Parts: sequence; structure tokens; C-alpha cells
Amino acid sequence: MSPVFPMLTVLTMFYYICLRRRARTAARGEMMNNHRTIESNSRVSPLNAEVVQYAKEVVDFSSHYGSENSMSYTMWNLAGVPNVFPSSGDFTQTAVFRTYGTWWDQCPSASLPFKRTPPNFQSQDYVELTFEQQVYPTAVHVLETYHPGAVIRILACSANPYSSSPPAEVRWEILWSERPTKVNASQARQFKPCIKQINFPTNLIRLEVNSSLLDYYTELDAVVLHGMKDKPVLSLKTSLIDMNDLEDDDYEEKDGCGMDNLNKKFSSAVLREGPNNGYFDKLPYELIQLILNHLTLPDLCRLAQTCKLLNQHCCDPLQYIHLNLQPYWAKLNDTSLEFLQPRCTLVQWLNLSWTGNRGFISVAGFSRFLKVCGSELVRLELSCSHFLNETCLEVISEMCPNLQDLNLSSCDKLPPQAFNHIAKLCSLKRLVLYRTKVEFAFLSVTCKRLKLFDFQIEDYDVIASMIGAKCKKLRTLDLWRCKNITENGIAELASGCPLLEELDLGWCPTLQSSTGCFARLARQLPNLQKLFLTANRSVCDTDIEELACNCTRLQQLDILGTRMVSLASLRKLLESCKDLSLLDVSFCSQIDNRAVLELNASFPKVFIKKSFTQ
Repeated sequence: MSPVFPMLTVLTMFYYICLRRRARTAARGEMMNNHRTIESNSRVSPLNAEVVQYAKEVVDFSSHYGSENSMSYTMWNLAGVPNVFPSSGDFTQTAVFRTYGTWWDQCPSASLPFKRTPPNFQSQDYVELTFEQQVYPTAVHVLETYHPGAVIRILACSANPYSSSPPAEVRWEILWSERPTKVNASQARQFKPCIKQINFPTNLIRLEVNSSLLDYYTELDAVVLHGMKDKPVLSLKTSLIDMNDLEDDDYEEKDGCGMDNLNKKFSSAVLREGPNNGYFDKLPYELIQLILNHLTLPDLCRLAQTCKLLNQHCCDPLQYIHLNLQPYWAKLNDTSLEFLQPRCTLVQWLNLSWTGNRGFISVAGFSRFLKVCGSELVRLELSCSHFLNETCLEVISEMCPNLQDLNLSSCDKLPPQAFNHIAKLCSLKRLVLYRTKVEFAFLSVTCKRLKLFDFQIEDYDVIASMIGAKCKKLRTLDLWRCKNITENGIAELASGCPLLEELDLGWCPTLQSSTGCFARLARQLPNLQKLFLTANRSVCDTDIEELACNCTRLQQLDILGTRMVSLASLRKLLESCKDLSLLDVSFCSQIDNRAVLELNASFPKVFIKKSFTQ
């Protein structure tokens, strides 16, 4: 036999193994980026026509620029057919998230990032959409109308929100993902990423975004789901096999190192017999602990199986002082918490944001975990954790006596009476209640100890008066879209909270510069570092000059939309406030492009934002 034939046989077998491995990878639903996906085309029977549908409802989201009782700039605008596309520009009929850029992480109140956050998890916000029919997705198109490029992940869920019977299993699969990238153009586009195929039909799609590289708010108009009602049969063109497919991360699920296998890995009592510990047992215990601090949670899970020495280190509670479980929201469940529990007895920072929804975490499972692991907790992040109820907040108040930082933003299903339990937390300094149903009775007994406050309620003058009387050490106050606060409430705040460093009065239309409220703020709050007066058209030169004279530590100022501020007053402000890093003068009618270029030339260290209506 010619020596060529054995070589061909070997190559054929290698080719076949690669194809089978790729097929198994696709069936498991592991993420495959565009540069690593097999070129494929779907051959569909004429009877299995493609279904094209717009979103029917927006069922969940983490934040939006608009208010709860309006449609302007809210996530609910993503439902239905496009309102704006293909037009470009800033339109109130679009969906806009709450933040963009990086300065939100640079202000004094910004929370420190959690250690051990996987580098491939960079999502900041999300929105979930339902569609009328369940289909096998073939394409997802996102209609972006202003500053595109924020979408970094698209996922599909196996659960049907419109089904009367609960599903036996809820699975999330990544259809597409990539790292945040800068899109230089701000014009509208139809974003059409190349998605992978999954082995279940879906009518629940989730978009995750990262806006840190954007120069302004991204605006989304609609989402289109393309798919087949019957599972399509693939015909693979396999002219090329990317050798990057042999990377170790493809074996992650096979090796059982995902969050759904934490219970198996951490609870394994029998370690494989292998070589000795090499030189590791000659290193000081503390040095090994320091080295392991650089590993992510799945990496710790994997390393724990190598030898008894490293198993001991990987299970040491000192490795779990800061525990960020948000990146694993799609798989974290009661079982995961149960097997993490013995290792988290010393946890101080815990991030459970986005977790537990659709029955993944029960009230009983959460309560059991906190009863064992809550005594040392100082910071607890529970944003968008919709499994929470009054019992959960009661357990937090009883089991977390040292808690100083609590984030309940977008926990909009919590009943108002549930917040009364938070008043028992005597050490609380930071409380975020954005998009919750908090009531005045709770605030009247809670706010005395706080240094940061973000909430939404009805009568803001009464609240402002109470905060001014009780919160003498308050450093940060977010009154975004408080539509009925007046100059009287501002006067109470300014006189009662002289240590304020951050104040957000964006979209508070009842505040008028003619009453002197902004000038009074500037004179009485010399420590101000961040002041947002977004969309207040009455801000004038007098207010800017008062800030320049009295608030020299100012770092961030947003006066978007004002018609009465001149270039001269802004120059005076920039000359006085040497630390100023952000100045948003978007839609300020007296500040044109030429003025912005002049200011940029004179003050190059300041990011001066200017946007125009298209």
C-alpha cells in the first residue's frame, strides 16, 4: 500500500474527530465567536418558512433613562415595530439605558469593582424581550438609531413566558457575544451579528450592553427575531477548521468547571491519585493564598481537583472574602449556593445581582445561605434579583448586622412594607432603591445613618426636609426625575447636608433658577464634586458663576439642555475648577461647535460633551 493512504486515513480520522467535537460543542450551546464559527448555510424545506417578528413585550430590564410613568427614553419602546429607524438622532421614542461612558465609575460614590470578575464578563445593563411565537433563531437584528455599539451579548431562553405550565428546566444559551468595541459613527444602523444555532425554540431574547466606550447614550428602536418553527437541518461547509477551536476554554463544560458543576467540584471528597505537590508544599501558606487570589471562581473549582494541598487552599474561606456571582447569573441556583456555603463563612462583599430569576434561587435557599454566611457581610449587591420578597429582607436585617452597603435597584417586585426591615440595619451607610416601591414611612426612620441615597417616591419636599434634618453626614443624593421637588426642598437640603459631594437633580422640572435655588446650592455646598442639572432649561450664567466661585472641587457638571449659559461663564468655571473632568453642554443653544472647540483647545483635560438634535 502506498504510504500516502495511511496518511490520508489519519487525516480523515482527525477531520472526523474535529467535526464531531464541533457538533458536540454546538449542541452543548457553548459560545462561538464569529472568527471561530464554522461556515454554514441552512437548507430549509419550503414548508418550514422563516418567521420574522418584532418584540411583543419588554419583560425585564436593569435600568432606563426615562421615568416609570412615561414612555420617553424607556425600555418599553423596544416593543413593537420601529418608531424611528432608519432615522438617526436623539428621539424620545427610543429605549435608552441610564448611563454611558466611564465617569459614572469615577465619581466619589462609585463602588469599587469586585475581585475575580471573569474578563469575559463585561455586561453593565440588560433588557429581556418576548416574542409571539417560539422559533429556532436564525438571526437577531437590533435597530440602533443613535451612538450604536453598546450590545455585547445576545442570549436565548428555553422558557416560554406565555406557557401556562412551568418548564421542567430553564436554559440560557449565548447566541452571540464579543468584547466592547468602539463604533466611531453615531448614525443609525441595523446591527446583524452572526448568531449560532441552538437546539431548542425560543421566544425570550436577552440583550446585554456595555456603554463604557460610548461618547453618548445609545438609543435602540426595535429588535427583530428571525427563526424557523421547526428545527432546521444544517448542511455544513467544512472547508476550513480553525485550530483555535482546540483551545482549553472549549473543554470548560466537558471538564465540569461551569457554575452548574460547582456542587460536584467543591463537594468532591475523593481526589484523583497523582504526583506529589512538587514545590508547592515548600511555599508559605500565605504566598499560595496570594497566588490563588488571581484566579476566577471556575478556575478555583478546577484547581481544587489537582491535589490535596491545592484543594485545601481552594476551599479556604479566605479565598471568598469578595464573592462576585453576577457573571454566573444564568446557571446559579440553590444547589450552587448550598455547596459554596461552607466556604463563604467569612464573605464580606457579595454580589448576587441579576441572579435567581425564574425560580433559579428560592427564598429558602437564599435564607439558608445568609444564615451561615451573613454575619461578616459589609456589602450586598442584589440589583434585579426578582426572587426577593419581604422574608428575604427580614433575613438580611437579622443575619447581616454589619451591613453597610445595600443595593436593591430595580427590585421592583418588592412590596412597600418589605423595606421596613431595612431600618433595623444600624450600620447602613449606602442604600440604592432605584426603581423600587419604597414609601415615606420607611425613609423617616432609615435615612439618619446614610451617606448615599438613591430612591424614588412621591412628595419630595417632605423627604428633602427630613433628609436635611436627619442626614447631616450625607455625601451623595440622587433625586433623578423627582418631578415635584421645589426650591423649598432644595433649601432644606443645602442647609442640612453641608457635606454633600454629589447631587443629581436631572429632569426636575419644578426647579427654577429664578428662585435662586441653584445659587444657594453653590454657596452652601462647597464640597460639591458632581452636580447634574440635566434638562433644566432655566440654568443661567449666574448659577455657573456661583459654582465657579464656591465649588472649586467640582469634577462633573451636566447642564444639558439649558438655553441661558454663555461661553464666558463656562470659561470662568473651567478656569476656577481645576479638577473638572466632565462638562456636558449638549443641546445648549448658546454653545455651538465653535465654542466647544475653543474650550477644548484651552482646557484639553476636560471632556466637553456637545450633541445636537438631528
